[in-house]
Amino acid sequence: MNVLYSRRCPGAFRSNGFTLVELLIVVAIIGIISAVAYPSYQEQVKRGRRSDAQTVLLEASQFMQRHYAAQNTFLGATLPDNLTTAPKGTGDAASYTIEISEDTTARTFKLVASPQGNMDADRCGDLTLTDTGVRGATGSGATVAECWR
Repeated sequence: MNVLYSRRCPGAFRSNGFTLVELLIVVAIIGIISAVAYPSYQEQVKRGRRSDAQTVLLEASQFMQRHYAAQNTFLGATLPDNLTTAPKGTGDAASYTIEISEDTTARTFKLVASPQGNMDADRCGDLTLTDTGVRGATGSGATVAECWR
């Protein structure tokens, strides 16, 4: 009989895996990190969607100015389909719908981006842009500067 195999090695019955306590510690650490990181991630996603709406509002404003240059009035302007949702071309999955406000006159206009779907409860509410470039937000949870940054 071979001497190497007949001797018992110290710790021969020890497992080479993780203990349950070690696994629970790792799960707890992941849970704590997730609890801190996920709300921050959600806020960044909302900021990105607001940024998409702001971009479409600015493009719609350019469209309105071109309409005014051609027609000498803002009345009768209708936004093209690619400027009615943000992000563009998302249709029913849009985070914002863009509309020309009823406050529009022959010489002034106001564009409104209304949150939809997962953005409904956004603290900024409706984002607005006028013909003079005045930016606004109807929500009470944040300032205009915070919503338009």
